[in-house]
Amino acid sequence: MASVGFVGLGIMGRPMLRNLLKARHTVIAYGRTPAKLDACIADGAQRGTSNADVGARARIVITMLPDGPQVEEVVLGPNGILSGSKPGSLIIDMSSISPLVSQKIAAATAQKSVDFLDAPVSGGEPKAIDGTLAIMAGGKPDVFAKAEPILKCLGSSVTLTGPVGAGNATKLANQIMVACNIAAMGEALALATRCGLNPEVVFNAVKNGLAGSAVLNAKGPMLIARNFKPGFKINLHQKDLRNALKTAEANNVCLLLTAHVQQMLSSLIANGKGELDHSAIATFVETASHVEVKAPSA
Repeated sequence: MASVGFVGLGIMGRPMLRNLLKARHTVIAYGRTPAKLDACIADGAQRGTSNADVGARARIVITMLPDGPQVEEVVLGPNGILSGSKPGSLIIDMSSISPLVSQKIAAATAQKSVDFLDAPVSGGEPKAIDGTLAIMAGGKPDVFAKAEPILKCLGSSVTLTGPVGAGNATKLANQIMVACNIAAMGEALALATRCGLNPEVVFNAVKNGLAGSAVLNAKGPMLIARNFKPGFKINLHQKDLRNALKTAEANNVCLLLTAHVQQMLSSLIANGKGELDHSAIATFVETASHVEVKAPSA
């Protein structure tokens, strides 16, 4: 079994780390929040003392961080992972960031003969816990082959989508589809509720038809139950759509729906809902329409 470094111990990172431990890998963990690091040590991980320490002690290091600036700091910054890494090591960034940032980091790691893979994930906290994430990787085929056994401890679908940056470009496409799907679900169920229908009945009627999707199955019941405990936060989804729009601008692609939903997310964040699960995107429609998606009163 391999020694794997892990930096980023939040909602997604900790369950992913646990699955590496379940697969009998030695995991060296580090994070800036002492309580989160202590919890991972209690799970069975070894304590890293810094990003550089993790890089020095593990030939494979995984990062799971909020956005590109944090990944750059953790990997390339003073006392960063790269400063401790040995030639032939591998850094796998599983954060959702801009493809351009992934390529910048890969160029820097290559200068030290350290391999790099961008491998963002989809599935949120439930699939991180189950080890059934969808993982979209970008990098060289031989580097992917080295990482694949580790990634299969974390996901049920592990796909090499192209060179470095392709993983995050694929993740941006994924996030566009998810956000627009949730927004459309909100409009549909708000309309059904205003028409006097029970949204749970409507959900059950359509979920096995053409309108059915993994997004609808996961987020529809949360909306109807008014359960917005975050598996993936609105703040993070807004970041992803922002990166999608920047990437689209650089490539002359028109993303009208994405831009509209991103503005919905900005409004929700301004209203204090940024820490809620992204199923709460649907509440933007509720507020605008003065209707709440829930079963009719008895």
